[in-house]
Amino acid sequence: MYKTAVLKIKRDLINNKNIEIIEQTKAIKKAAELIVENEVVAFPTETVYGLGANALKEKAVLKIFEAKGRPTDNPLIVHISRREQLFKLIKGCILKAADKLIDEFWPGPLTIIFKKSSRVPQITTAGLDTVAVRMPSHPIALALINQTELPLAAPSANSSGFPSPTHAEHVYSDLNGKIPLIVDGGICDIGLESTVIEIQSGQVNILRPGAITIEMIKGVVGNTHLVKTINHKEHVRPKSPGMKYKHYAPSTPLWIVKKSSSITKILKKNDINNEKTLIIVSSETLQDLRSNQIKTKIKDLGSINDLDYIAKNLFKILRESDLEGFKLILIEEVSKRDIGIAVMNRLTKAATKII
Repeated sequence: MYKTAVLKIKRDLINNKNIEIIEQTKAIKKAAELIVENEVVAFPTETVYGLGANALKEKAVLKIFEAKGRPTDNPLIVHISRREQLFKLIKGCILKAADKLIDEFWPGPLTIIFKKSSRVPQITTAGLDTVAVRMPSHPIALALINQTELPLAAPSANSSGFPSPTHAEHVYSDLNGKIPLIVDGGICDIGLESTVIEIQSGQVNILRPGAITIEMIKGVVGNTHLVKTINHKEHVRPKSPGMKYKHYAPSTPLWIVKKSSSITKILKKNDINNEKTLIIVSSETLQDLRSNQIKTKIKDLGSINDLDYIAKNLFKILRESDLEGFKLILIEEVSKRDIGIAVMNRLTKAATKII
């Protein structure tokens, strides 16, 4: 049992020009000290808050699984701050397509799967012969990796299966007493976990969609590779986080409402038009519902024309809603384009029903 400390870094300091200054802050100095001592620390990335430990030390990585309650067959992503660190983690050469994608999207929310070197322990990769690696763009994440001079294994800093944390308060709610330190860097910019890809001969497989979209990847690899999204099969061991288990879910049952469905008819048919039901819909749908006799509480998910905003606030609104005592949450599906594909991936993983 830990007494969890929270050390904040001022928002106006969080800039890529200030990475060296951030490295010298009390928060980063303390976080680095703990990681070197094989402890775990929560810190912000541009996607969500991560729970980091030395990726090369088995006993350190084990503490990640223990703190989160995460199944040990669910592989972790290793975070680096400099390209040369990659060569200590992987075996063999970097494929040309990977090289192009690294040049375009690192640092940033793209994770690439490589054959792993013997330096990476089996626990980090869930026993696989591959390792997932990314270079985050968040100044705090980069400063922490620089200060430790270690690659950091870092899944989302939440209890396993629950919505990922995009604020330090979310981390504290889930992991207070389970980890020694949270570095508070404010809200995460993207709000959804990184895109995860695996590159094979002539093909780029997207194992988990994110802010780096299929169109963006096609724009880099051109006509040399087929780019496609892969759905996990239960009998196949997952190579990426977010593929096998139920993820991102609030405790309250969550139903996804298809765009083609009538919310008012669903409420009537299921006898759920009451104050125990919460509806989360787009700004546009919200305006339509206000003219109907709706007894439920309604929350604004954001405009259908601003999918980035919806992505950034999705986990926050799910977490907040979970604390308000509702018996059921209905959430409207969003367009499956751009980052909307990643939004729907997370909602589908979290939902108990799609109607």
